[in-house]
Amino acid sequence: MEATDVILEETNFYRYYTEKGGLSKEDFTKFSAYFSFKEVPHNTYLLRADEVCSHSFFVESGLLESFSLDEKGGEHILQFAPENWIVSDRASLYFDKPSEYYIKAIEHSLIVFIQPDFLMKASQANSDFSCFLENSLQRNIYVQQKRISSLLAMTARERYLSFMETYPGLMLRVPQWMIASYLGITPESLSRVRRELLNDDRNARKK
Repeated sequence: MEATDVILEETNFYRYYTEKGGLSKEDFTKFSAYFSFKEVPHNTYLLRADEVCSHSFFVESGLLESFSLDEKGGEHILQFAPENWIVSDRASLYFDKPSEYYIKAIEHSLIVFIQPDFLMKASQANSDFSCFLENSLQRNIYVQQKRISSLLAMTARERYLSFMETYPGLMLRVPQWMIASYLGITPESLSRVRRELLNDDRNARKK
């Protein structure tokens, strides 16, 4: 559903790309055909496996998840995307390949659907924005490498602490099984880790 009552200059999307990316109001006006605000109800899919991803999704408000499904239908969460985060399947988006992933709204959300041409044309018009995109790509690669390393080498406790650092405001917004799925552990293991951390905190306060 198109969100027609949005005032662009008052949005997180506008502030994000002007303050961090160096875009001007004129840039947004010039390339306004390449992005749109849409209301996305809870549990709505923005992308399904085997579809070709055609947009990047900026979360103006709400919460998205990116995940895959195993042969038994089990959900393996790759990423959460709260406010001011961007989620997409870059391989599908830029190489026109069917996606292996799903992107879905966990909450009722307001999402900016960004066409690849917006980023390309804005980069060509604004050198600061081009540098910003390059830095963003490098940060994304770093985050993905760190996530792979955590799944391969970190303990459940270390993964949970890293999760809280990455998503400090998410603990009360998603159910425990989703956090466990993201961490690659069972809900029972997550409960144990949380109890251990709570006990550690209590013991530290007694000292």
